[in-house]
Amino acid sequence: MKNSPLLDSLKAAGGRIVSGGPIYLSGVSLFALLFIAGSVTGIYSVYFEGSRHAYGTSREIPLAMLISTYTFFVVASTGLCLVSSIGHIFGVRAFQPIAKRAVLLSVITILSGFLVIGLELENPFRLAIYLFTSPNFSSNIWWMGTLYACEVVLLIIEFIFLMLDRHRVSAVVGFFGILFGVAAISNLGGVFAMLNGREFWYGPYLPIFFIASAVMMGCGAIIFFTVLAHRIRGAALEGQVARSLAAVGKLLMLMLAVVLFFTIWRMVSLTAGGTEKLMVLDALVRGPYAFNFWALEIGLGIALPLLLLLGSRGRRIGIMFLSVTLMILGAFFARLQMVVVGQIVPLYWDLGVSEYSRLHTYAPTWQEALVVLAGVGFCGAAFLLGEKIFANFDEAEASAEVKIGKVDGDEP
Repeated sequence: MKNSPLLDSLKAAGGRIVSGGPIYLSGVSLFALLFIAGSVTGIYSVYFEGSRHAYGTSREIPLAMLISTYTFFVVASTGLCLVSSIGHIFGVRAFQPIAKRAVLLSVITILSGFLVIGLELENPFRLAIYLFTSPNFSSNIWWMGTLYACEVVLLIIEFIFLMLDRHRVSAVVGFFGILFGVAAISNLGGVFAMLNGREFWYGPYLPIFFIASAVMMGCGAIIFFTVLAHRIRGAALEGQVARSLAAVGKLLMLMLAVVLFFTIWRMVSLTAGGTEKLMVLDALVRGPYAFNFWALEIGLGIALPLLLLLGSRGRRIGIMFLSVTLMILGAFFARLQMVVVGQIVPLYWDLGVSEYSRLHTYAPTWQEALVVLAGVGFCGAAFLLGEKIFANFDEAEASAEVKIGKVDGDEP
């Protein structure tokens, strides 16, 4: 009796995973262990210990590391979706070889974000139930859940059709995925921007800034994971894939400059604000958050990666990989700082209440750190497994190279 094609494909994928070698299997095992340990810790913290006891959040600072990590992942997801669309939806040939991997990574990162925020909420199942049974159209949180739910479904469908080489259908689905993704990421910025009680967040800045940050993160993430993928496969990074990464690197340099421009004007605008904005500005520039701002957000996350990319000229893959690694780390701390510093000034400061006569403080607990690592573990394990399960990524890249070569008049 012959096996079904699906069963044969599953067996072949399992064989590729097992034959990945000791380093590959060790990496999968490590990330899987982080995922399991962090998930178990988060479930125990929420359902048995209580999140307010296990996590470092408080009544004064209710949003902290887990919210910023969720923001970090979903911003990266939308950015990867936008970067992939440049090639297979809008027809820019230089971006076509990285389209499939970018869409898969977009799915992985958004699911990583859902995992982290699910372990932050005390009852995430209520969100899934009442999102559709009791919608609140005036709530940004409701819109965020709905838009991201639609986006992840569209991304999965887009990826399936991409793997089936149904590019026309995938392009149509991907276009709607972009619409929902941009709406979701700008709405996420609106969750903060419409809180008029928090002057640091309030205003039209964050929805626009999140879109620019998403493109920056998408460019950095696809360079980072593409280089890792070729190291895993033991394949040389050359030809059209290398030229594609060079094109992505140029876009990344532009977006780093744009984000730096946004950041400078954000700091300048704080000087013309009220008491709360001036206090936040002081805390960022020379206060308790100065090191995070100057060294991690600006230096590690923007300035140094931009200089390294300029020096690499899109050809030195090692320097590009280093620059995007630093940028991703810097972006993580930037998201954390954005969330926390918006809450450090007491709401009763202007009233002269002695209980709130100093800035609030926040320090993450080890439980929060493990939940963050659960998201990292899921993302890493899913990426490594995806590279083996969907083995035709490199074949697709080679096919793209042939097609581009024919269009350009080169010999394939």
